Amino acid sequence: MDHQREDRHKAFLQAFLARGTMTFEEAQPVIAAIMTAANGGETEVRSDQVSESDFFRYIDKASEIASLFDYEIRNILHQVSGKRIYAFVNTASDPQTQLATTYSPDELSFIKRLLDAIFDKYNSPRMEVLAVTEMQAFKLARPDRRQSVQADEEDQSQATDRGLKHSEVENVLANLIDGGWLEKSRAGFYTITPRALLELRPWLTETYNDPDAGPNEWQRIKFCEACKDIVTIGLRCSERDCVLRLHDNCQDAFWRTVRGENCPKCSRQWTGQNYVGERAITKTEAYERAHKRGGPRKSNVVDEILRQEASDDEGDEQDE
Repeated sequence: MDHQREDRHKAFLQAFLARGTMTFEEAQPVIAAIMTAANGGETEVRSDQVSESDFFRYIDKASEIASLFDYEIRNILHQVSGKRIYAFVNTASDPQTQLATTYSPDELSFIKRLLDAIFDKYNSPRMEVLAVTEMQAFKLARPDRRQSVQADEEDQSQATDRGLKHSEVENVLANLIDGGWLEKSRAGFYTITPRALLELRPWLTETYNDPDAGPNEWQRIKFCEACKDIVTIGLRCSERDCVLRLHDNCQDAFWRTVRGENCPKCSRQWTGQNYVGERAITKTEAYERAHKRGGPRKSNVVDEILRQEASDDEGDEQDE
């Protein structure tokens, strides 16, 4: 009997590893098939007969086995769907080491430029986009030699970075999606997946946040005031200098707890109309006009909006 139970948990672990991530709804047919096989097919177990308690038993056992191989099962809410995602996280090696087993040095350099674009270039106090379009990704195919002279001196690997061809960028983006690191929205923006946020969280905060910044200073990696997970898609306070951020899925419960309509950090009225993520672009009047027109102008307007915001940011810094 113990062998049967062990086989069931191994089968679930293999299915989980093959997917990389899993929700309760995705696990139900997998567990149902395992249960059916375990009883020799005499009684078919339907997906809807698999309860959450069944799911958690399998998750707990899978986590126990995975810990022997320096893996851990962690969970996070998907910032758009609101579904809880369970994912394997490598606790022994950093993401760069993991990616190095799949991608070439030139591809790794491109991925770093892609992350820099998401968390740095297209992430400012005025507009926290935290995403890139396909056109913007293609522009990252080759390193900007004018900005990399100092970097070359510090990291000789960048000095030999030849960049990627158009087709190679397409392949890397597709592989990052298949590998569970990126996802592409209906509007055509590439964002970091929930699984990647779990895996990259320590590296992201160390790379992009200032450890000496105060609790109320703007940082590139932001956390939801309610669940404390990273926010790359969500809502922000209408006061630009305020650091309060919320996931869409967290806001209702948060405001029931706060029992008010004003931001608890800066007292500004919370409008729910200021965004983190691609909506910082897609909810602008300029983008909506371009969307109605369609065609190539829509991709061009994204860069135009970002250029205008960057110009406004520079103006604000000079005024200060």
